Amino acid sequence: MDLAALRQEYMRAGLHEKDLAADPLVQFGNWFDDALQSGIALPNAMTLATATKKGRPSARAVLLKGFDHRGFVFYTHYRSRKGRELEENPQAMLLFCWEELERQVGIEGTVTRVSAEESDEYFATRPLGSRLSASISPQSEVVASREALEAKLEEASKRWRNGPRRPEEWGGYRLAPERFEFWQGRKDRLHDRLCYQATAGAWKIERLAP
Repeated sequence: MDLAALRQEYMRAGLHEKDLAADPLVQFGNWFDDALQSGIALPNAMTLATATKKGRPSARAVLLKGFDHRGFVFYTHYRSRKGRELEENPQAMLLFCWEELERQVGIEGTVTRVSAEESDEYFATRPLGSRLSASISPQSEVVASREALEAKLEEASKRWRNGPRRPEEWGGYRLAPERFEFWQGRKDRLHDRLCYQATAGAWKIERLAP
């Protein structure tokens, strides 16, 4: 297979300054609604990029579980690799890629934990299997085997039945945005890239070269 020959022309739409909302959260909400309406599988899937305090990066896919004026929320194990890196270095980036719409949104900012009450509330809405898995998985640590994990899950199921509590080491994070980039694919790779940058309590909009 000739990977260099794999190409796709972007022809769906353009992105113009006159069409942007003044508030990037409103603009994100508009695009997120478009993704929901389009039937894309998992429109709330996003790449979370983190780094150690020495700058060594890592990235993985996580699910957006809420957004408002305070920021963008996701949940994970606090001692996972991403949790440890966020503890060292709270600067992170989220990237949504909605290929079917030829759109991407990058969001940069500072991450903090959500309250225990907020984590408890979300944990209670999760399917039982997901709650049990969270209660037994030492996320990102080496485990002996798949069978060992399944044995722990079976034991937890017998012990907790339908009522596992949220583990103290599992909960939510919120990224408070400081910069947004909205990317729309365009013909001849002359893509539209419009950025919102937080400056002195307001949002400055700039166009970047593709």
